[in-house]
Amino acid sequence: QVQLVENGGGLVQTGDSLRLSCAASGRTSEVAAMGWVRQSPGEDRLFVASITWSGGSTFYADSVKGRFSISRDNTNNMLYLQMDSLKPEDTAVYYCAARSYGSSWNARGSDYDYWGQGTQVTVSS
Repeated sequence: QVQLVENGGGLVQTGDSLRLSCAASGRTSEVAAMGWVRQSPGEDRLFVASITWSGGSTFYADSVKGRFSISRDNTNNMLYLQMDSLKPEDTAVYYCAARSYGSSWNARGSDYDYWGQGTQVTVSS
């Protein structure tokens, strides 16, 4: 099992920045990739960004490309999402997620094996 705990959400204004963090613990050796997925009220969970754990290849949704940056710290089992130039449409609960080795993975999907509890990001206009 892998446990994920997010931090860093909050209420900001349009154009502000936020940095989300996610601490992974447990059987982190089985993690092949991690990502951020967000969910707005009444909507499905949507892919935001992902990263392969060993090689560090990154992938972004078109809606956040150029504004958000995903990164990881393998040594400390941390995942980050730097969010700049935030917009009201970025308002959502943001989830950290992890995918294990041994199964196919869609880098731009929302199919993960482990999930954090989510952190609220609210961007006011």
